[in-house]
Amino acid sequence: MINTFVLAITTHSSHLLLLLQIIIFIKTFLPEFSLGLFLNPNIKFTIFRAMAVVGGEKEKEELIPGLPYEIAELCLLHVPYPYQALSRSVSSTWNRAITHPSFIYSKKTLSHPHLFVLAFHSQTGKIQWQALDPSSGRWFVLPQMPLPENTSSTAFASAALPRQGKLFVIAGGGEGSDTLVYRAATNQWALAAPTPGGRRRGFFAAEGVEGKIVAVGSGGTDIYDPESDTWREGKTLGGELERYEVVAAGGKVYVSEGWWWPFMLSPRGWVYETERDTWREMGSGMREGWSGVSVAVGGRVFVIAEYGDAPVKVYDEEFDTWRYVKGGRFPRDVIKRPFCATGLEDRIYVASLDLNVAIGKINVGVNSNNEQVSVTWEVVEAPRAFREFSPSSCQMLYA
Repeated sequence: MINTFVLAITTHSSHLLLLLQIIIFIKTFLPEFSLGLFLNPNIKFTIFRAMAVVGGEKEKEELIPGLPYEIAELCLLHVPYPYQALSRSVSSTWNRAITHPSFIYSKKTLSHPHLFVLAFHSQTGKIQWQALDPSSGRWFVLPQMPLPENTSSTAFASAALPRQGKLFVIAGGGEGSDTLVYRAATNQWALAAPTPGGRRRGFFAAEGVEGKIVAVGSGGTDIYDPESDTWREGKTLGGELERYEVVAAGGKVYVSEGWWWPFMLSPRGWVYETERDTWREMGSGMREGWSGVSVAVGGRVFVIAEYGDAPVKVYDEEFDTWRYVKGGRFPRDVIKRPFCATGLEDRIYVASLDLNVAIGKINVGVNSNNEQVSVTWEVVEAPRAFREFSPSSCQMLYA
């Protein structure tokens, strides 16, 4: 079977890298596929049979010569990220199958979470996005962002819609910032509608909320709709902040400037209600206890503190207070500042200096009618080649 597959691919293309990747993949997983995945009711393998129109009549073309359609479709569906985008160039038959809407839908059911990190090289100043597959520990470098000229290397805000496999970058910070969209399905960047002109943004941040991107800064609040590729102006923030730390949870966007030297003034903070398009001042307990890098997991807001052994705290909205999270200690010996954090499902992902990554699994239980939140950590150490890279921001996507 595998020899037939290799011969089939060779007749279609000379892309050696793709060939080797697929061979390794099939050798590893094909026995498992043939037994289990054909029984998966969520995947309809027969709908991807490529058809070519020749002389006005439809003529069937084999996706992979010598293999049944079901096996060929299965192979294409399970080409891992980011190599599936390359497979489109193997042949027109493959391109038609892979770009079919039904194929794209089924591919989403097989996607896995990846950590995307915007990193800066401390010596060269080079900036690049890199993606980590947490299950294998493998890193991939994304194509360069199509940035406008004279863009400041620090003038970025990023957000993501994980289930859609889309990463958004707002670049610039001046009059009408550029919006870039990365799609994991194609491994490509594209320009989207710029933010409304005439609104000088200064410091700003962005978050994905219920299928929209909310950008917040000194120029106001702007909401981006990816479906229509349009921005609209939201309610203006009720006050000025020196810097913007933002996290979204439960349909709300929490914005804080956090504590900053010399710690003489209590930090300011605001909460944006997306459905009502209204801002309110953040509770004093939340803003005063916001003392580190924030992340949202399971509708809760967590903070990894910047002091001591970097304890993790979770916000209790009912009592406007922070509670320490139990469980394992944060791996400070490997995960060093600067670091950024993002969340997905029941996990916290922290990217740090040299691109070492910590993954914390959040566990929630009830003890004597009180909610108990704990975390267990594991570390994914980066290759030595990533030394001297520092993270600026990170997002999770299904790819």
